[in-house]
Amino acid sequence: MSEKRLIGDYPVIGIRPIIDARKGILDVRGSLEGQTMAMAQAAKQLLETNLKYTDGSPVRVIIADQTIGRVAESAACAEKFKKEGVDITLSVTPCWCYGSETMDMDPMTIKGVWGLNATERPGAVYLASVLAGYGRKGLPAFGIYGKDVQDADDTEIPRDVQEKLLRFGRAAVAAATMRGKSYLQIGAACMGISGSAIDPDFFEEYLGMRVESVDEVEVLRRIELEIYDQKEYEKALAWTKEKCPEGFDKNPEHARHTREQKEKNWEFTVKCALVIKDLMNGNKRLAQGCSEEMLGHNALAAGFQGQRQWTDYLPNTDFPEAILNSSFDWNGAREPYILATENDTLNGASMLFLKLLTNRAQMFADVRTCWSGDGVRRVTGYELEGHAKEADGFIHLINSGACCLDACAEARDGSGKPVIKPFWEMSKEDVDACLKATTWCEADLGYFRGGGYSSRFETKCEMPMTMIRLNIIKGIGPVVQIAEGWSVELPKEVSDVIWKRTDYTWPCTWFAPRTTPAGVFKSAYDVMNNWGANHGAISYGHVGADVISLCSMLRIPVCMHNVPEETIFRPACWNAYGMDKEGQDFRACAAYGPLYK
Repeated sequence: MSEKRLIGDYPVIGIRPIIDARKGILDVRGSLEGQTMAMAQAAKQLLETNLKYTDGSPVRVIIADQTIGRVAESAACAEKFKKEGVDITLSVTPCWCYGSETMDMDPMTIKGVWGLNATERPGAVYLASVLAGYGRKGLPAFGIYGKDVQDADDTEIPRDVQEKLLRFGRAAVAAATMRGKSYLQIGAACMGISGSAIDPDFFEEYLGMRVESVDEVEVLRRIELEIYDQKEYEKALAWTKEKCPEGFDKNPEHARHTREQKEKNWEFTVKCALVIKDLMNGNKRLAQGCSEEMLGHNALAAGFQGQRQWTDYLPNTDFPEAILNSSFDWNGAREPYILATENDTLNGASMLFLKLLTNRAQMFADVRTCWSGDGVRRVTGYELEGHAKEADGFIHLINSGACCLDACAEARDGSGKPVIKPFWEMSKEDVDACLKATTWCEADLGYFRGGGYSSRFETKCEMPMTMIRLNIIKGIGPVVQIAEGWSVELPKEVSDVIWKRTDYTWPCTWFAPRTTPAGVFKSAYDVMNNWGANHGAISYGHVGADVISLCSMLRIPVCMHNVPEETIFRPACWNAYGMDKEGQDFRACAAYGPLYK
């Protein structure tokens, strides 16, 4: 578990065991107490065992003190949950219950209901009844109902129910974690990039986050006045010199910086990393007299403008961005930060969604170039294979060094396969392998007059990946795009030819999306041609279904995806908005509006 960075507790899941309240001579309620509480305990164990907060600690799950059959017991449960900080409720039942008396009426909780599919008692009938009530009251709730009938004494949670419970839990914890936290922009709009012009209304109304803004001169002020942890700086600089070897300098001889200037740039860029970290979350170890600077901005995510005013004059922040986005630094393995290059706030939010859902470091990349099979053949003579052949090409994901180092995919899972791990699973060998695979090239002085250092590596493997992008469209509002696929390993000679046509000093990943027979996922070209912005956030794994569930909780429609339909899980009332899944999503999100408006 990592050091706590943010002010405020993590969200808690509260389980509400719902029961038939009838007692009488046959004591219906008494006959169901054990089964109902067993469902609650089983759900609690499943969620606690499989879900973690971003610091690596298990998600906290509590159960109401007693089963809930009448409104007084609902009120007692609500009072307990309020004191315990519950943001997410899961109601579970094996039987018929009184819907309006037992439902969670708090408009701010994220709601799920699991009704047992069994024949002895009508748990499914209660599920349908209470979901109808939630729909009528404008309180979206996720309905969880197993495909197969279970025996009354079967205490196992079926696999399909487990998947829905965990998807609901992951997405709900992600949504609730953002509440009350900050997005910190350091600088402002960058090079006319739409996503770097921050929209406070979006962050406040859809995510429940505040927007904090600091001019880049604050970073310079803290460096010049030495407002940073001197001991950590010395440790960080020594580690950087040992673990972050310089790569080649692509600049012509007459334009190159001197060795002395390069050393100064290394010192400056390491200090930038420390200062940005302190701006985000504060630092109690700063010198006496720096009480304001100790506080930070309680930022769950941040962005740094850089270009051009900063980078025309000072070293770029590729090193701070890459290191902070990674799951390790000079202090060893630790929770990755979210720091968007060019202050692309919408890509930063996309990275944040993925981090909260997966607890892994996230890639920031330009969605730079689509190479078709014919294009690759013409330039290199190589015939595509595997997923790249299926997609008739691949997309080049590349950016000037802001990508997390984990994306080199040198970490290994238990079976030896390449993986991007949660930080608490990163071994010393994993960290060393990622550092060994990365060199730091001098910045292109045509782009970055002040110099700096860009990470350089190649993702030399095939692993599952999901790329997403949040955009804001006038007249609609925020929308999300999702493309699941795989990284592609090319022969070195083929990769080098193509890579050198862009920038050979930047980190490189080849991405082939999963294709469909028709539509916008027919080929890699179609995905590229329909992508909504110049950047993408990329996560390890196929997690598009989790993103869809999260977006529905936030009332953000998904306008493009290649997620299998059977895995899509949204609130039950979405079904009332038509029969087409994407149309449902747009209409429901428009009807309910932003979560915090």
